[in-house]
Order: sequence, then C-alpha cells, then structure tokens
Amino acid sequence: MKKEYKPRYVGHWLAIRCYKHDGSLHRIWDRGLVLENNDDYLVIATKRAKVTENNGRKWFTKEPAVTIFSKKEWWNVICMLKKDGICYYCNIASPVIIEDGNIKYIDYDLDTKLFPDGNIRVLDEKEYSRHKNYYHYDEKLDIVLRYQTRQMVEMMKDKRFPFVDTLIQNYYEEYLELTKKK
Repeated sequence: MKKEYKPRYVGHWLAIRCYKHDGSLHRIWDRGLVLENNDDYLVIATKRAKVTENNGRKWFTKEPAVTIFSKKEWWNVICMLKKDGICYYCNIASPVIIEDGNIKYIDYDLDTKLFPDGNIRVLDEKEYSRHKNYYHYDEKLDIVLRYQTRQMVEMMKDKRFPFVDTLIQNYYEEYLELTKKK
C-alpha cells in the first residue's frame, strides 16, 4: 500500500502571528487548520478563532474563514463566509513564513475588500500614510506595497485566484470534513 504524501503542516493547527514593520507584535489568532501548503501559498481555515490584540484585548471571529497567505507576493486574503456570500479582505503584507509552529507576516496597513455584491474598496490609506512615516518605510517598500494594492484590485475585478467563490467554498467544506473527524 502506497502512503499518500502530504506537504508539511497540512492537517495541523498553527497559530497566526501578525507583526508591524518594526517587529512589534500586532495581533495573534490562536489557531488555523492548514489545508494546503505549497511553494506559492498556504491555505488555512478557522471558525470562531480567538484573536488577541497587542494591547491584550481578546475577541472571537464572527464568521468562518479561509485565509490564503502568499509566500512570494505581498498579500494575504481572509475569505469570510457570510450569510450573503463570501467577503474577501486582503491585507497588503509581507510574504508569509512558517516558523516555530507559527504563521508569521508583517502587516502594512493598506487593505482591499471585495464584497459579495462585487463592490471593491481600498481601505486604511490614512493609517498607511501615518505608519509609513512612523515606521520609516523606504521608497522601494512604498512602491512594492502600492503596486501590490493595485494588483489586488485588478485580481478582484477579474475574479482571479484567490477571489473564486467555488474554490473558497471547497476549502471550507474540506475544513468541515477534517474537523468532523477530529
């Protein structure tokens, strides 16, 4: 009988640690179940995840979510499964790494959001401007982050990966199957 190969971490729970540019901790999600881990991206799913803010405040996510973390590009996308459809919240962020059982990335404030009705918004531009000065983002980083924001808006408009409802729904169904077994 041939043993099925599974990439490292698939089927395991990992914590998610979000940092700011200076290395300070911004936010922690207690755990996400890894559904896919390849050279380009990491996919996790959560349901009522506990989130701890850098000030110690704790809260739980309202909707189940599938999150896709890019390993090569400057984004991650939280796909929230709401009653009226999937809402995509894209963080402009450093490529993700996995270290010491944690998913880690740096958040760069700029966000884009694709609503179930197709409406797209770029968010947090004022916060980005403040943090660009506060954390001293250099010109090269600023160019990368602004370029990535424009790219994400175009991907949203074209419904390109990861903005594909059926794909996200399939990942969530896989999550439900895996958690039913555990």
